Amino acid sequence: MSSNSPTTQGNADSSSAGPQNTSRPAFAPSRILLFGCLAVFGAAVDLWSKAAVFNWRGLPGQRDIYWVIEGYFGIETAVNIGAVFGIGAGKGLIFAAISVVALIAILIWLFWFGAAESAWLTFALGCITGGIIGNLYDRLGMWWQPDYPEAWSSGVRDWILWQASDQWKWPNFNIADSLLVTGAIMLFVQSVFFPPASMLPASTADDPKQGSSNED
Repeated sequence: MSSNSPTTQGNADSSSAGPQNTSRPAFAPSRILLFGCLAVFGAAVDLWSKAAVFNWRGLPGQRDIYWVIEGYFGIETAVNIGAVFGIGAGKGLIFAAISVVALIAILIWLFWFGAAESAWLTFALGCITGGIIGNLYDRLGMWWQPDYPEAWSSGVRDWILWQASDQWKWPNFNIADSLLVTGAIMLFVQSVFFPPASMLPASTADDPKQGSSNED
């Protein structure tokens, strides 16, 4: 009789445990608000600034640079038909497709896998999403007109000029690019200085070998 008791107890424990909890991680509704505001407001500011500057300064090459800080920081319209530093020129639709995939991945990471539990990650991904939407609008040719060069149909409007000197110039960029860089820096800081617990070495207190040696 006694030999059957462990099995009976094991069955009781397994039945009482019931099905495992497979629900998605819970997070505060304020995370959705934070993410949504950053994404929508960031994209809106980017698109508004592009339209305003291009209306003011015209298409690339129509007017000289408007210097805010002479020789260092100014406003100059440009169209980037590639990606960063003009890489992949003419492949705008491919970059648009990548942007859509990235948007879907961000939403899944935030609200399915629970990254929205972290305000830091929510802020970073909100900035990135705003930047993606702003540039995706341009990639899809939503601003392009039939009398513009065909190469611009999937190009991104840039207008911020920064340079250290006439020999050291940074490629023109926009608000969306700034949001993308801000979000990327925040993700880098998170991964290096505040990694998730699952990425940290297990403590010796949790090490079963360490525990057994102490008992010995």
